Amino acid sequence: MSNGPLPNKVDPRKLAEREVRITGAVALDKVPILCQSLIGTEGSIDVDLQFAVDEQRIRTITGSAEGHVFMTCQRCLDPVEVAVEVDFNLGLAASEDAAKQLPRIYDPLIVGDEEIELLSVVEEELILSLPHDAYHDDCSIKTSYGDAGAVAENNDKPNPFSVLAQLKANNK
Repeated sequence: MSNGPLPNKVDPRKLAEREVRITGAVALDKVPILCQSLIGTEGSIDVDLQFAVDEQRIRTITGSAEGHVFMTCQRCLDPVEVAVEVDFNLGLAASEDAAKQLPRIYDPLIVGDEEIELLSVVEEELILSLPHDAYHDDCSIKTSYGDAGAVAENNDKPNPFSVLAQLKANNK
């Protein structure tokens, strides 16, 4: 079991054979593509990954990542804190054809014969877990803009449907 910063590159096949567990924190400034959707790079995401081989001899990566990030509220444009939580259930595949053969319970991760960048895998999963539109539950939104006097002038116009109201009253 490893605890601390996540390693940059790992060989997931070897880690799965040894059933290694890696836990640690990922600083937000280490995941720049995720930060493009966020406000600021302060904070971290806690990651817990378990490499294993299942009963069908499929090498897997299971685990979770969770933390809090700040996004732009789509109502008031102020920062809003968003809890991000993602569960990993990845099946390692050597090629796209092998990925098609994986059971549906696994999301395929095509690794070939090379090492993978663990931070990139975590970052992609976190991006997928972000909400499309973040907003406060109770933010106050400005509902009137412009000069209040201009609105009052528009209310002094006669109602064009007042003639219809008179016709309706005459028919009774």
